[in-house]
Amino acid sequence: MITPAYIIEMAAYNVWQNNGLCRVVQAMDEADVRADRGAFFGSIFGTLNHLLWGDLLWMSRFDGGPAQSPVIADSAAFTATVGDWADQRIRTDARIVTWAAGVTASDLSGDLTWFSGFLNAEVAKPTATCITHFFNHQTHHRGQLHAMLTAAGQTPDATDLVFMPKD
Repeated sequence: MITPAYIIEMAAYNVWQNNGLCRVVQAMDEADVRADRGAFFGSIFGTLNHLLWGDLLWMSRFDGGPAQSPVIADSAAFTATVGDWADQRIRTDARIVTWAAGVTASDLSGDLTWFSGFLNAEVAKPTATCITHFFNHQTHHRGQLHAMLTAAGQTPDATDLVFMPKD
């Protein structure tokens, strides 16, 4: 299904996309970032927070590191300021890149088991499927962010994986 090389590429894509979001959002007016735009998590800021929250929750499952509240209702208010969000985003992306670099083919077999706050139950799913979901979740919400930023008059970076710079 997926390979360690895919995970490394998707971790790099995540960094590229989040760096662009940081640049755009940090230059925006606070009221525009927090304005309710009718998205599932309300605002640009709520969606940024949910994405960061989700990344940290999944990383705790993948690397055994620290986690936060598994309650999705807490996710839109995960950080208090754009600056705090940006700092945590950069640290989280570094954590994802470090984890990705250590994933081996054998790590992709078997199931991942965790307690889902959403389902209020223990869940076991194939590890490779969980990792694929992790990256799909990022792409899904960054697409929402791209639409909201464009509607707010901003010019976010392209989101096409095939145009990711190769550093």
